[in-house]
Amino acid sequence: MGIIEKIKEIEAEMARTQKNKATEYHLGQLKAKIAKLRTQLLEPPKGSSGAGDGFEVTKFGHGRVALIGFPSVGKSTLLTMLTGTHSEAASYEFTTLTCIPGIIHYNDTKIQLLDLPGIIEGASEGKGRGRQVIAVSKSSDIVLMVLDASKSEGHRQILTRELEAVGLRLNKRPPQIYFKKKKTGGISFNSTLHLTHVDEKLCYQILHEYKIHNAEVLFREDATVDDLIDVIEGNRKYMKCIYVYNKIDVIGIDDVDKLARQPNSVVISCNLKLNFDRLLAKMWEAMGLVRVYTKPQGQQPDFSDPVVLSADRGGCTVEDFCNHIHRNLIKDVKYVLVWGTSARHYPQHCGLGHVLQDEDVVQIVKKKEREDGGGRGRFKSHSTAPARISDREKKAPLKT
Repeated sequence: MGIIEKIKEIEAEMARTQKNKATEYHLGQLKAKIAKLRTQLLEPPKGSSGAGDGFEVTKFGHGRVALIGFPSVGKSTLLTMLTGTHSEAASYEFTTLTCIPGIIHYNDTKIQLLDLPGIIEGASEGKGRGRQVIAVSKSSDIVLMVLDASKSEGHRQILTRELEAVGLRLNKRPPQIYFKKKKTGGISFNSTLHLTHVDEKLCYQILHEYKIHNAEVLFREDATVDDLIDVIEGNRKYMKCIYVYNKIDVIGIDDVDKLARQPNSVVISCNLKLNFDRLLAKMWEAMGLVRVYTKPQGQQPDFSDPVVLSADRGGCTVEDFCNHIHRNLIKDVKYVLVWGTSARHYPQHCGLGHVLQDEDVVQIVKKKEREDGGGRGRFKSHSTAPARISDREKKAPLKT
């Protein structure tokens, strides 16, 4: 029996099992078994060569956005409209067969947009090159899930289920659970609040399913069994996702209003070129990019070429800003002057731990290098004379 057949068999058993207090331990063990099997499904087969048949492209720009959706929902047309890069679009499905990159120039930044082939139900099991598509989306900063507004809402649930099956968690934050394996000492289970979904016995059973008998577990929130399994697996990626509903020109205004009011959703029309500015603004907000402008001493700030930082790519502190310019610059920094929304007054003297915000202006003041290497003023703390008497330069004898 293959891995996929085992997963389907366990899912069928979970569907047959009634959910109550008596069966919650059994259901928790089944969820752990499914998570283990799906992790094995993502691993490359044994004895295979290192190079795969994926279509990963080189990272470029200050951020990366992946377009994911069913075939023929308008992904290629959206890429052409936003970036100007030609991506073939036709009236039949699976027009795009590989990854096509494009660049969006927005707010003095460059954002890479990837047009991926359409995925179908069962993509997490490898159908329709689904694994390669999802692997590329894992390397992006945010995901744009392109949906057809004229189709049913079930497409959104199917895509979310396929992405969660391979370890992607959309619009969620990592659970506040501390987990650490130990060599000895057994399992230590603690929580800082009352738990309603998980108890000590269920936690022990899940850890034993993973053959972990010595570990430390601390719950800082009322997490579920799925959250505990995600922490134990340790290979989950938490990403922001924007649901883009295309083809709103073929439905009524009431349906458009209903879709637009859903959280993390944007309605557009590639045919009529509607609401693209709102989509770009939503992307910019989700990516959290921070533009920082440099100011040389005694000169005007340079607003033409900002330094772009983000919390997902290194951080947004003054130290991250210095490392972005040059890795050895941080050794020579005396203090930093900051103008902008992050400063309390203009200019503010800041240290390396100061968190910068969008459109701040930064001037770096470096330490002065002393040539003599000694104290200040006319009293030197360091003499230039040789340390030994024998090394002193002997004067010529006087002429008599």
